[in-house]
Amino acid sequence: MLLRRKLLLNFFKFSDISILLVSLLFAWFVTRSEHAPNLETLLMLHVEVLHVIFVLLIVFLWELFFHGLQLYESRRLENRMQEWKDIVIATTFGCAAILLFSQVFNINIFTGYFLSIFWLSSTILTIFLRAFLRFFLKKLRLYGRNLRFVLIVGTNKRAYDFAHRIEKSQGLGYRIIGYVDDKIYFPNGKVKLLGNLSNFSSILNSQVIDEVVIALPIKSYYEKIQHIIEKAEEQGIIIRYLTDIFNTNLTKLRSSTFAGFPLLTTVTGIDRHWQYFVKRIMDLVLGFMLIILTCPLMLAAALAIKITSKEPVFFIQNRVGYNKRIFHLYKLRTMRVGAESEQEKIQELNEMDGPVFKIHNDPRITKIGHWLRKTSIDELPQLFNVLKGDMSLVGPRPLPVRDFNGFNKDWQRRRFSIKPGITCIWQVSGRNGILFDDWMKLDMDYIDNWSLIGDLKILFKTIPVVILARGAS
Repeated sequence: MLLRRKLLLNFFKFSDISILLVSLLFAWFVTRSEHAPNLETLLMLHVEVLHVIFVLLIVFLWELFFHGLQLYESRRLENRMQEWKDIVIATTFGCAAILLFSQVFNINIFTGYFLSIFWLSSTILTIFLRAFLRFFLKKLRLYGRNLRFVLIVGTNKRAYDFAHRIEKSQGLGYRIIGYVDDKIYFPNGKVKLLGNLSNFSSILNSQVIDEVVIALPIKSYYEKIQHIIEKAEEQGIIIRYLTDIFNTNLTKLRSSTFAGFPLLTTVTGIDRHWQYFVKRIMDLVLGFMLIILTCPLMLAAALAIKITSKEPVFFIQNRVGYNKRIFHLYKLRTMRVGAESEQEKIQELNEMDGPVFKIHNDPRITKIGHWLRKTSIDELPQLFNVLKGDMSLVGPRPLPVRDFNGFNKDWQRRRFSIKPGITCIWQVSGRNGILFDDWMKLDMDYIDNWSLIGDLKILFKTIPVVILARGAS
């Protein structure tokens, strides 16, 4: 079974390399040939040694990115959309690497147009072929081919729910051969019990088993689970554990190893390293571009502040950031010096519930400050916080230390498990006209459902909010 699985995954690898080479040739013909591609054009193609070396390098990089995104691992239990997303990411990073190397080695065949054609064709063809192969394999499994035989250890509700899902999805190719447990705990009591836990080893020896799914509660069955894992490992059988360690809908689980120790990691929000990487690259690129574009505006605002008052242009305040780290947040000054010390005197004017302090027509705001706040120009220096890495373009708004100290619900502090941002869902949902608990729930929703597409949507929604000055004060 493992040999067939390896052969199948190697076929995926071979098909990906074939698509890569076909896409390179297609992009070459489209960008270099004035006429439609034909066999004569191919035979007359002049290929330099450097180009051959470069193509081999591209194949290596392609394999590197595809392996890195686990596109050559078994994905029977994974949503197809996730595989397609990973293919798009792999081909995008691959094209970025090609562009980088072509610039370094001055290989001028890889123009922007060439890479656009190559990226589009390789991505579409890879997704199409994978989808076709998955469809073909699904049909094979429905006819009893390419199956994996599963033994479930445990007869509790989690085992029942898992088995029910598997039996409803025949196209996955899993067939449950039976169960092992000391007692039957299934709701209806109808289950094919092959034996008790003490007979596990003999059951493995007498049955065709590809995978073992453990559904026992680890707290009361630790030693028996360890024995089951050891026996399954001895025979090279895949083991899956339906974990009952954490009863939560908020965290995502990720397995890894460190120095030989198996680790089970729980995360919220961004749960893949490449996602952090892409988000950070987006912050750096867009942040730098926005600084260049808004620099004249910031200089004009700074000059206006200096002309209308003798106070410092910039306001620097301690804010609570990622995992409650304190950082210096930069803003253009909109209040008079000493405004923070005056807050206690006007506390009764607070129009926001919860620990935060916000009021319309704050008496501490300067004349030019009202306009800067209305247009959100005072927030522009936070782009430098983004470049420093203290903040992101999109994320929960960073709060002053005083507001943070007023938090009295632990679930609200989860908003600090991700970098704070210049804009967020709250910014585009009414800003000051929203209740504190609703604001926190919006932040939780952002963290739990984070995606790069979601960040881009928030950025685009921020533009009309800022231009029309909706919700600002």
